[in-house]
Amino acid sequence: MQTVVGFIYDFLWGPWMIYGILAIGLLFTFRTKFVQVRFFKDMFGQIVSGKKSAAGVSSFQAMSMALSGRIGTGNIAGTATAIAFGGPGAIFWMWMIAFIGAATAYIESTLAQIYKEEKNGVYRGGPAFYIEKFTGKRYLGMFFAIAAIVAMTVLQPTVQANAIADAMNHAFNIPTWVSGVAVCVLLGIIIVGGVKRIANAASIIVPFMAICYILVAAIIIALNYEQIPYVFGLIFSSAFGVNETFGGILGAAIAWGVKRGIYANEAGQGTGPHPAAAAEVSHPVKQGLVQAASVYLDTFLVCTATAFMILFTGMYNVIDEKTGTMLVENIPGVQAGTAYTQLAVDTAFPIANFGSGFVAIALFFFAFTTIMAYYYIAETNIAYIFDGKKQKIGIRLVQFGIIIATFFGAIRESSLAWQLGDIGLGIMVWINVIALLFIVKPALIALKDYEQQKRTGMDPVFDPIKLGIKNATFWEKRNKK
Repeated sequence: MQTVVGFIYDFLWGPWMIYGILAIGLLFTFRTKFVQVRFFKDMFGQIVSGKKSAAGVSSFQAMSMALSGRIGTGNIAGTATAIAFGGPGAIFWMWMIAFIGAATAYIESTLAQIYKEEKNGVYRGGPAFYIEKFTGKRYLGMFFAIAAIVAMTVLQPTVQANAIADAMNHAFNIPTWVSGVAVCVLLGIIIVGGVKRIANAASIIVPFMAICYILVAAIIIALNYEQIPYVFGLIFSSAFGVNETFGGILGAAIAWGVKRGIYANEAGQGTGPHPAAAAEVSHPVKQGLVQAASVYLDTFLVCTATAFMILFTGMYNVIDEKTGTMLVENIPGVQAGTAYTQLAVDTAFPIANFGSGFVAIALFFFAFTTIMAYYYIAETNIAYIFDGKKQKIGIRLVQFGIIIATFFGAIRESSLAWQLGDIGLGIMVWINVIALLFIVKPALIALKDYEQQKRTGMDPVFDPIKLGIKNATFWEKRNKK
């Protein structure tokens, strides 16, 4: 099984994927005329402007749901792994993929809003919906829906659950199977409540844990303030192969920075559009901008917090994957991943096991809310495929499946869990990004319309018929009412 998984992983995550994502992000950045810069103020202003409705959630709740999917193991264990195999320069490339990925997040989330539907009194949308609506071919939407259900129900939860179990075992000596059972029970209680309960839980847990996590990072930086010039110099020199120690792994720095950056911020993956479509807004661009902001929050705050904890304390090793040579060995015998972050916090806080315990708890909540987000995405795609009684049966099967996968991930070894998760991510990225290349136009038209209305001092309102956007049936019906 390990051989088969490794072959599929190598195929999906070859150089064409890594550099292709960079190229597509740049393409969308130029086509939107740097939307992530021009509308920076609106990106964050729209977060608190929307209100929830009977069918939709508020912009803040939708962003919290998206962040619950974005902030997970990729921010803690994934960032540490990027440093371990790509060196400190990988952090720069994570920043770069976040910057250009914000444009991709804008495109996919705006499309999700344009082509969303109201099904059984709840807003639903995502790549499957906008692929079908734009092309008129349901089977194309089905490709993504099936891939998303398999990835979100079976593959991706294993990574999050595995990280939780490992962290809890390292910090508190809790057996992995016990952590697995605890996560499964809590997950079951929340997901049976549907989108409203998921949104409420995410809007409380995610901001609280993110603030606590960033605060600890800020304290570590303050305690090591004299290292600020050195750390920034190390990141930038390593990112371009100038640093003598890391000059030979420039390709690895780019590859790991992009790969872990995509995994952390999820821009282009097709996951963010699902909660984006659930928001109650007057114009699709509003939520597209909010989702672009969530990419910034994810990478520039949480991922950077992890990186700074590790680099400011020196709690990391760097390995040349090609040769197996240890380029930097500050912590002999420590495996790449969550342990780097735990040791970094332990170094700064002399309280016994504070670092291990704090990071384990932070990871528990971040990864747990990510699994919640995965369930919501799987549920949305079940709603895309089925209606009525079949939909209810499908949702129950997904609930059962994600709980089993979560427990399986908690008790399996880390390398297999990460590879399975990357395979799930890779399949969704391939389908979604290829689709976005062909159906980007409505998001660009909507952006121009939003900008024109803002110039006149209006609160933008969306009219797809006026703009010549076809099959935006939700908005057509809404405007008639």
